[in-house]
Amino acid sequence: MKKHPHALHTVVKAACAALALAGFVVASNAHAADAGNGKVLSESHNCAACHGPGLNKPVSPEYPKLAGQHADYVYWALRQYQMGTGNPHLGRNNAIMQAQVQSLSQSDMKDLAAYIESLNGDLVQKK
Repeated sequence: MKKHPHALHTVVKAACAALALAGFVVASNAHAADAGNGKVLSESHNCAACHGPGLNKPVSPEYPKLAGQHADYVYWALRQYQMGTGNPHLGRNNAIMQAQVQSLSQSDMKDLAAYIESLNGDLVQKK
């Protein structure tokens, strides 16, 4: 039986991808999010100016309600704003949000996400 010449190459690539993903998961879980710091960051970055009181009553319909949103989703959205248009496959294009998140570290964004998730909000999960 003759093996495909690229079979080993494919297996090595898959193994490397799995290791990289495992490393990312371990690294991303290394920081325990601090919702208290997230509240301080939310206030210092004046998130309520657009997202409203309690981050649940946006000042305009084009701004999302944030309160109660899943922390993983909020963190990833913040990272995408930080990436901006430099990566068209991952970045989000919004000048206001891009400016707001540029000074934040990844742990800051995790803290903000934990705080936002801890808030009571009007978000409804469809079943």
